[in-house]
Amino acid sequence: QVRPVESGGRVVQPGGSLRLSCGASGFTFSGSVMGWLRQAPGKGLEWISKISCTGGNTAYVDSVKGRFTISRDNAKNTLYLQMDSLKDEDTAVYYCAKYPSCKWSVRHDSWGQGTQVTVSP
Repeated sequence: QVRPVESGGRVVQPGGSLRLSCGASGFTFSGSVMGWLRQAPGKGLEWISKISCTGGNTAYVDSVKGRFTISRDNAKNTLYLQMDSLKDEDTAVYYCAKYPSCKWSVRHDSWGQGTQVTVSP
């Protein structure tokens, strides 16, 4: 099964910034909508953002709008999540999600192993 690989998670102070990366192989990166999910301690998996194949269209869950920015570099087969003004409630395992095609309104079909982000003083 094709799985993206996340990196960049670490401990960061409230109000701080962090950039996550996701490397993709085994599939045509530019032919897939990509996104990010997260799972906070004791909670279910939450969708937080996605980006179109060209990068021209993005979407975010309300709780991260204005603070997180998703982007992609198709030449490098890499997805990014820039996280600013981090809050305690952003503490979670973050997963890179792959979608089956460039079709916008379908569900993701796989995700990686995750990277831990901890927001703590």
